[in-house]
Amino acid sequence: MRAIMLREPGPPENLELTEVPDPEPAPGEVLVDVAATAVNRADVMQRQGNYPPPPGASEILGLECSGTISALGEGVTGWQVGDEVCALLAGGGYAEKVAVPASQLLPLPNEVELHSAAGLPEVGCTVWSNLVMHAGLSEGDVLLVHGGAGGIGTHAIQVAKALGATVAVTAGSDDRLDRCRQLGADITINYREQDFVEEMKAATGGADVVFDNIGAKYLDRNIDVLRDSGHLVIIGMQGGVKGELNIGKLLRKRGTVSATALRSRSLESKAAIVADVRAHLWPLLDQGTVLPVIDQVLPLGSAAQAHRALDEGGVFGKIVLTAK
Repeated sequence: MRAIMLREPGPPENLELTEVPDPEPAPGEVLVDVAATAVNRADVMQRQGNYPPPPGASEILGLECSGTISALGEGVTGWQVGDEVCALLAGGGYAEKVAVPASQLLPLPNEVELHSAAGLPEVGCTVWSNLVMHAGLSEGDVLLVHGGAGGIGTHAIQVAKALGATVAVTAGSDDRLDRCRQLGADITINYREQDFVEEMKAATGGADVVFDNIGAKYLDRNIDVLRDSGHLVIIGMQGGVKGELNIGKLLRKRGTVSATALRSRSLESKAAIVADVRAHLWPLLDQGTVLPVIDQVLPLGSAAQAHRALDEGGVFGKIVLTAK
């Protein structure tokens, strides 16, 4: 099969399309003929040498895909050859075939076509597990999403609005903020021109939940913007990995700070998340209340171009790479 391989950590040009052996499904796994995969910030970090795959995972990039089941491993039930699915992966998505635990499969939502579905599993599981299962976001809460125009952000806006939350987002241009408003964002903050703490204090008094992919650079101000008993959820480190935490401010607010990653979770943990996503988030997709936001669709061989686009900024939502 053809797959995108990384010659060595570095620039997008180090990604190349090459022939590799077909994977074989282990017990409990299925083999998926990949229709499409999607590009995530984690893929960029892996390409740069900053996010190695967990033990036992494929070295091939790609944390999600859509496609058709072509073979079942021993012991798999509930799925059949020919089923159209999308899947959460620990790696291997930038390829024509991938072996994936059956517990990490999701059916195709009614309102989503096959290629677009490739952009759902990673953002869906990340947003739902962090905002709902972990932080308990619910009706009436105020959510602040940093990076509202990205793949995670565009999905989080829609999910939070469906749950009845007030949604605030940061982004780096008025055009991107306009598009966030079209998705349902109530409060939009241009981080190049406005201070998000001041803007949030003026609009709502702060946030019950802050969903942050920046990390160290925003740590202190994220504590400032929390309401009493608020929850800061850190899922990225684009702004650095080491910051100083003012415990006094956190104590006064009775706040909590958590940092989570999806890829390194156990199979059991991922299975539980996927099951909850299927039970509670997938109906919103079936109804068309929440939909994937796709910026570009490119062929698999254009992975380097997709990575350059993410490096340069300006992508709104997800980039999809089609294998078929």
